[in-house]
Amino acid sequence: MDIFAKIMAFIAAAIVQGTPLLFGATGEIITEKSGNLNLGIPGIMYIGGISGIIGGYLYEHFCADPIPILCVVISLLASILGSAFIAFIYSFLTITLKANQNVVGLALTTLGVGLGNFYGGSLLKFFGETGSISLYITGNAYKTKIPYLSELGIVGETFFSFGFLVYLAIIIAVLAQRFLDNTRHGLNLRAIGENPATADAAGINVSLYKYVATCVGGAIAGLGGLYFVMDYTTGAWTNNGFGDRGWLAIAIVIFALWRPKSAILSSYIFGGLYIASVFISGLSGSTKELIKMLPYLVTIIVLVFTSSRKKREHQPPAALGQSYFREER
Repeated sequence: MDIFAKIMAFIAAAIVQGTPLLFGATGEIITEKSGNLNLGIPGIMYIGGISGIIGGYLYEHFCADPIPILCVVISLLASILGSAFIAFIYSFLTITLKANQNVVGLALTTLGVGLGNFYGGSLLKFFGETGSISLYITGNAYKTKIPYLSELGIVGETFFSFGFLVYLAIIIAVLAQRFLDNTRHGLNLRAIGENPATADAAGINVSLYKYVATCVGGAIAGLGGLYFVMDYTTGAWTNNGFGDRGWLAIAIVIFALWRPKSAILSSYIFGGLYIASVFISGLSGSTKELIKMLPYLVTIIVLVFTSSRKKREHQPPAALGQSYFREER
């Protein structure tokens, strides 16, 4: 393989690895813009993945002749609903009951990983089957390439040979940026994240915005888990298979300076760093592990740099992680 082909293969692999990170980061940015710090994103991604698996499995199991498009639609809706429901639990605990956001987020991560592994390892047993989950029809439907464009030689293989979720992640990030910058509701959401008391005094329903932003953000993040199990592993479930991708998604939020559009390139950079060791020959096991630390190291460097410059646009929402008590305004 010549150097150009190797570079293009690396870019394609970075896009594949960066897509679940982009879903998670975009969802968390929307959530944090409302002032909610949801550290449950890793667990929500597990829930999104297992919910999609359950929806797809039930359809394939009970339908004699599954239709690929319905396999996609059913699993996609199941993933969105499952992820949004877990995000709703987080919202109820932190917005209505004023529970500590850090504690609730970490608890949901533990819950999401546990539920994902439990159902991923037990689903077949519920129906008297053995083995591991493998949704061949659904997984291949998600991996369907773009006709014609994917056949444009090495360029087509590098940029147009992915399933639709890769491009959906980019579209959602661009639309999220436009929503935050160019709409009244986006401005209201940002105002709540900066100063909920002032936003409340201006007649903005703080609780409603927080609920909607957190649930929508959770649903988007859950699609990262769905992409991993349906596209990346072709409809197969592996316990603890997501690794630390959920935490990387949260790190990208900082790296991208809370801008969904910046999260696109940031996710692919992190995706490339995540698998860089695979493309470098002759590395020892310990060196590969050190290379895998690079995304976190880069995030720390960016955090120190942006904090030292003290520019407001480089800082998180001022009310991030703080519960809002209306009677104290």
